[in-house]
Amino acid sequence: MSERFSGYLDYNATAPVRPEVSAAISFALDYPGNPSSVHMSGREARSRVESAREEVARLVGVSPGGVVFTSGGTEANNLVLQNSARQNRHVFASAIEHDSILNVLPALQNGATLIPVGVEGLVDVDALAEQLGKNSGPALVSIMLANNETGVIQPVRQVAEIAKDHGAVVHCDAVQGLGKVAVSIADLGVDWLTISAHKFGGPQGIGALIVGDESETPTAMLFGGGQERGRRSGTENVPGIVGFDEAAKCVASIRDESQRVRALRDKLENEIQAAADGVVIVGETAPRLPNTSCIVMPGVPAETQVMSLDLEGVKVSAGAACSSGKVSASHVLKAMGLPDEQTGSAIRVSLGWASGAEDVDQFVAAWTKLRQRLDDRPAA
Repeated sequence: MSERFSGYLDYNATAPVRPEVSAAISFALDYPGNPSSVHMSGREARSRVESAREEVARLVGVSPGGVVFTSGGTEANNLVLQNSARQNRHVFASAIEHDSILNVLPALQNGATLIPVGVEGLVDVDALAEQLGKNSGPALVSIMLANNETGVIQPVRQVAEIAKDHGAVVHCDAVQGLGKVAVSIADLGVDWLTISAHKFGGPQGIGALIVGDESETPTAMLFGGGQERGRRSGTENVPGIVGFDEAAKCVASIRDESQRVRALRDKLENEIQAAADGVVIVGETAPRLPNTSCIVMPGVPAETQVMSLDLEGVKVSAGAACSSGKVSASHVLKAMGLPDEQTGSAIRVSLGWASGAEDVDQFVAAWTKLRQRLDDRPAA
């Protein structure tokens, strides 16, 4: 669809910025103003921030007061977990959560429990209920909406109902879901929601913690000028927030785009499965995001695949993109019980708003070329 983004199939790492978003950010950069200033420029900046707050609130079905702008999903996740620690809540999280959840758990003073997932990557709700039943104190359950590596959509509503039956509060990391499927905090039944703009065509460096019940509003981790109603100090990132606003408008109605992207994803999977035996699509029979494929080429290291495809102009990743140059065994695929020869041979292909049939064709041609070259190697 766009020559600029030809071969780019790594939307779950970050989506290209939509042209409408770029234009809105450029406009904001041309009109400086600190939202905390009382003069006209400051009031104009404040107006842009509050307009964005209203748009983001509409997108997820919450009042504007429930939107706390942050630097991204990682900060929002940490804000929830750090507050739970202060309230002596024991944290229950699935074994496939993002590192911004999992890497905080060991430091929590009231402990944490990992809930296993099944072979399709769905959280074991019976195990969650059992573990919650053993817990005698306050608790937080943290469950992602959709996994960033496999695209598998979690039964968040069911998890929330189980958690509430045991008196726990619920947080959902919806970073990978928003902009790809409809997201409503009320429909999910959760207390907090984490979202980030750059996964669906907004700028990097801006996200939000969505507070469903303002009586559960978080205590700040960052202190200073008392911005965001004292919940997150620091001068607001006005251009980023304006970009978030525009991206939210772009995906307010996502049904048509999701159907188009799903058709491309299915075409890609069908063609590589027809081209070669032994291809594994991780989580294939589970509910998945319409844009995501986790593909195993058995016996071929993921790093080899990523580098070979990159040489053909195709950009994909091996698992999550969270630290520069890191290609390591996926904790997600291990938690699902995949054998080592598969966990080390899985790549993630993720499509989005600028993806077209030509991108799928380019991937299939490059992937098939690599597979053929490897198949033609003389036996050792």
